[in-house]
Amino acid sequence: MPGLYARKVTAVEILLRNGHLVDPVNNVDGVCDILIKDGLIEKVGKEIVSAGAQVVDLAGKHVFPGLIDMHVHLREPGREDEETIASGTRSAAKGGFTSVCCMPNTLPVIDNSETVEFIYAKAKKEGVVNVFPAGAITKGEEGKELAEIGDLRDAGVVAVSDDGKSVPDANLMRRAMEYAGMFGLPVLSHCEDVALSKNGVMHEGYYSTVLGLAGIPAASEEVTVARDLILSEKTGTHLHVCHVSTAGSVALIRDALAKGVKVSAETAPHYFTLTDEAMQPYDANFKMNPPLRSDNDRQAIIEGLRDGTLGVIATDHAPHADYEKEQEISYAPFGIVGLETAVGLAVAELVEKKVITVKDLVIRMSVNPAKILGLAGRGQLGQGAAADVTVVDLNKEWVVDKTKFESKSRNTPFNGRKLKGEVWMTIVGGDVVFKDGKIL
Repeated sequence: MPGLYARKVTAVEILLRNGHLVDPVNNVDGVCDILIKDGLIEKVGKEIVSAGAQVVDLAGKHVFPGLIDMHVHLREPGREDEETIASGTRSAAKGGFTSVCCMPNTLPVIDNSETVEFIYAKAKKEGVVNVFPAGAITKGEEGKELAEIGDLRDAGVVAVSDDGKSVPDANLMRRAMEYAGMFGLPVLSHCEDVALSKNGVMHEGYYSTVLGLAGIPAASEEVTVARDLILSEKTGTHLHVCHVSTAGSVALIRDALAKGVKVSAETAPHYFTLTDEAMQPYDANFKMNPPLRSDNDRQAIIEGLRDGTLGVIATDHAPHADYEKEQEISYAPFGIVGLETAVGLAVAELVEKKVITVKDLVIRMSVNPAKILGLAGRGQLGQGAAADVTVVDLNKEWVVDKTKFESKSRNTPFNGRKLKGEVWMTIVGGDVVFKDGKIL
């Protein structure tokens, strides 16, 4: 495993003054100062004095433990035309994320220790935020033979997943859970029965019929969620359900949690913001997997976030080049970018509408991801914790402009949308990497 930091840190001393700190782990919710030294939190309290520190006044702004996106596609190695570790981490920093977990469906797949070591080396050299890779469950993500999960763990993966694909063989998935459980790794499951979703473009329902597009039924997600919950209960291994999109999945996960199954789950901002109705312009920037669902599903996602069934908000940041998304919609790839719009969408659609509190937001975007991935020293800002800090102006309204993205790709459905809650500063390991609209 890597040390506390997956990137080089400096010895700069910073004093953050007058910010409203929201730190659920340490039960802090109020205005205070934070002293950062040698990449760690030195002190939290009122009217801190430090003669040698750089002072940053954060009056009127909220200070969070560094946000963690546990579902990101950085595309490197293999598709550097879509994204790189350098560009993806710049995008993350602008979006307020201090750490990201990158999925293994690269070229080659992250199914061996050498590729894991490449990602850590590249992130240390070129990354703006911390990068923690997930290793593949199966070799080549082919769903036929288990990857060497023990070797992957030794190389530093923080989870295993075949994201982008589901493991089709239930017995192989059971063995994967048993194997991962031996090493204390969570299994991040992309739940999709491809026999049900094959050739689908969008959610199967009224709008797929009206638009004449092949549908992906909610059952394609739900049957695999049910299977993996049963396997998690049997093996005792931590199952994390990725990008939940349907009411049925929320209900299944809620019931499993009530039974004491070791499960957690995430959704993404597009699932609590948009519905399949948005596909009417035949715009591939609204095409994703799982697809945008019905308004009933969207409301269930919102309720799952409200009651904690869905304990994580992740982006599923999936960059694609313009020429790929400009194809006929049936041929265009699934996926959208999300790192730079996540905070604004979550504040506008959840906090402002009283679905969740600011504290809940921090739990779902920092505390819980740190716990699930075993990122010790993150998800909180107590003394000795990693000096990963996100500063947000919750009252700032702004309009999404995809031409200003740090990501190499522009495939967003939110271009031109007014949001509320803008990231003002991102600090990683005591380094100010983003401030007031600029990567530093």
